[in-house]
Amino acid sequence: MASSSEQFPRIFDADNHYWETSDAFTRHRNPKYAERGVLIKEIDGHPRYVVGGQLHPILPGPGDVTLRPRPGALFDYFAGKSAKEDLANSLSCEVPAEHPEWFDRDSRLQVMDEQGLEAVWMFPSQGVCMEGPMQPDIEASIDIFRAFNRWLEEDWGFAYQNRIFAAPFLTLSDLDSAVQELEWCIEHGARIITIRNGPAFTPDGMVSPANPRFDPFWARVAEARLVVAPHAGFDDGYREVEEAVAQAWGYRSGRRDGETTALTVDEPFVSALMHRRLVHDFAAALVAHGLFERHPALRVAYIENGGTWVPGLLHLLQLLHGQNPGMFETNPVDQFLEHCWVAPFVEDSVQDLAQHLPVERILFGSDWPHAEGMGHPRDFFDNVASFSVEDQRRIMIENARELTLS
Repeated sequence: MASSSEQFPRIFDADNHYWETSDAFTRHRNPKYAERGVLIKEIDGHPRYVVGGQLHPILPGPGDVTLRPRPGALFDYFAGKSAKEDLANSLSCEVPAEHPEWFDRDSRLQVMDEQGLEAVWMFPSQGVCMEGPMQPDIEASIDIFRAFNRWLEEDWGFAYQNRIFAAPFLTLSDLDSAVQELEWCIEHGARIITIRNGPAFTPDGMVSPANPRFDPFWARVAEARLVVAPHAGFDDGYREVEEAVAQAWGYRSGRRDGETTALTVDEPFVSALMHRRLVHDFAAALVAHGLFERHPALRVAYIENGGTWVPGLLHLLQLLHGQNPGMFETNPVDQFLEHCWVAPFVEDSVQDLAQHLPVERILFGSDWPHAEGMGHPRDFFDNVASFSVEDQRRIMIENARELTLS
């Protein structure tokens, strides 16, 4: 009898990535912001990202001129089976010029054919780590992402051959700009959009993305039947939370003189305490602040955030509902289950997640070609081997296909 993998020769990967080229953030930048936002400067002989006068806290440099990791190199590390030090050579061993599929959409289609991929959602690798470090220069941040989205549309397209669905990055820092950029994305064929997990940076301070002030944006997203796919990046906006947690347990401050480097880079215990806290709180805010009650057609897919936070979130929402009569129009757990999809990490137990989410809400994402993803997307079939063939079809193909094309 054929294996389940062989029964599905082409699958739909909801988490693929390109590597940004050196001009991804600057090709279409307004000259007014030429020295603001994201800059590329040569530091010790290497092109590096400089943001707000500081080296970017975690990004080494543009993807086309910096040695990249081997796809899947960190799989065992994130599964808790090895130390990162054991894999050091694998994290900077790939020469970008030898991988045109990381930068060119036609080359990527050829690789997708080899991998047995019908279609992919395509996300930034470095763009998801840029919004926070640019703060508080909101004007430059808005312009950088406007420029980035035009680079993305030119080089990848938002629905290239109905197989590569690249997600433009939207920021809610200014409502009028957000709606204007959203309209441009819709006009150019976007099916998927991505935003930061976490509170929105605004001139008035941090604001919940589900605050009614943003309703014109969300109403247009719902009307256009776009999928909102928050993708994990750099956990900006929760630095203060991280600081408070660290100091409560006697750890030193993680920032000095305006630096944005994460404390969790140096303190594994604090990193463990903060693990998936931002996406959990972000998802809770969308429900608790009434976003789905005001916009019942919205669809949100959580990508590269894993799924281990879901049980705790559902418990929290049920407690809020039971302890605060009248806070919700309908059960908030039902709201999450109706409006939200989750892509588990490649090392997560999909079976465990399915105890809390119906298979109709679980997405397959390989995170290829990132080090923390899978070396080959189809290896994910091992993660769903215990499911029925029909449920595997749902997770590996149909859920993402329906979200994208319906």
